Amino acid sequence: MTVWEDLVGQDGVTEQLVAAARDADAYVTAASSGGAAASGGAGTAALPGSAMTHAWLFTGPPGSGRATAARAFAAALQCVSPDRALGGAPGCGFCDGCHTALVGTHADVEVVRTDQLSIGADTTRELVRRTQLSPSGGRWQVIVLEEADRLTESAGNVLLKAVEEPAPRTVWLLCASSVDDVLPTIRSRCRLLVLRTPPVAAVADLLIRRDGIEPETAATAARATQGHIDRARRLATDERARARRAAVLRLPVRIEQLGDALKAAQELIDAAGTDAREAVEEVDARETEEMRAALGASEGGRLPRGTAGVMKDLETRQKRRATRAQRDSLDLALVDLTSFYRDVLARQFGSPVALANEDVRDAVERVAATTRPEQTLRRVEAVLRCRRAIDRNVAPLLAVEAMAVTLRTG
Repeated sequence: MTVWEDLVGQDGVTEQLVAAARDADAYVTAASSGGAAASGGAGTAALPGSAMTHAWLFTGPPGSGRATAARAFAAALQCVSPDRALGGAPGCGFCDGCHTALVGTHADVEVVRTDQLSIGADTTRELVRRTQLSPSGGRWQVIVLEEADRLTESAGNVLLKAVEEPAPRTVWLLCASSVDDVLPTIRSRCRLLVLRTPPVAAVADLLIRRDGIEPETAATAARATQGHIDRARRLATDERARARRAAVLRLPVRIEQLGDALKAAQELIDAAGTDAREAVEEVDARETEEMRAALGASEGGRLPRGTAGVMKDLETRQKRRATRAQRDSLDLALVDLTSFYRDVLARQFGSPVALANEDVRDAVERVAATTRPEQTLRRVEAVLRCRRAIDRNVAPLLAVEAMAVTLRTG
């Protein structure tokens, strides 16, 4: 099983990455044998016409596999399989370089994820400092930034310098939903790869093949999430996720009057808050205990003098993580609502496309029969406005209440 197996429905992207990995391997091989590339000192620029470059930008809709593609490419760059010498493509999936890169233990592959609302300049400076070092044992120094769209403006300016003047044998792999989410000065120095939403059938096949999901469950989850790989896996394996989705999809037929709208809004916020607490409670408790131990506090005892500020900083980070978790959970609910109204609109226009929410067909048919297409479009726009408002830090309850009022059927 190669490193590319989990890259679903992205044949064109895979071909480009395999070609780049081949050229990257040729460059390192030439350098290690004292060839012309060894004295270039300018990274991949020493290979004229190379498919490889020092900075890549992976874009595509949520669930398309941007981070999966970046991690697979990082593993292929570290591949040490002997089959490469026989013409095999880098990225065997079995050698030490591939395996450690994929599981996150390779010394020269740094995968940056954030559970905060943004990535700051200090974090980015540390990453840039790391790239100035030569690979400790691997073939390339690789930085995978899974959410480049969360870079603050100051962090983006720090990254720009590193991308403008790359260190030899250093590769930046940036992931974002859209090129517009990245500073123009950064994206102009990256090679762009655009991923598409994987076909529903391909996602279902992946769930069956890799996760051992029953075919019917896999097909339902893939269809309900419209090809979003991570959400499909969660929906297929987590009973609580299925229950929360079912509760969200009942809202369109429940909201008839103003009181119903306000009650539904509060329920959505409460559910998102519960999800967030479940997601961060264990991590917060472990972090707090480890920090207290590191500061020398006895079990159940007071902190040493002068350490209160450190604990305060930790609490601030934990609050930001909880806020991020609540927003992510709420956004999933809003995506499900959008999907429901998309099915309603398809029925109102007589479209032959398959329903994404086949399991609530009766509710879709009922709303489609009792409302007009222009009403459905207004409701879709209300959900999208709510998502944009929350992204701009509008109080979630206010944003959801405004949306719920528009969703009324009474």
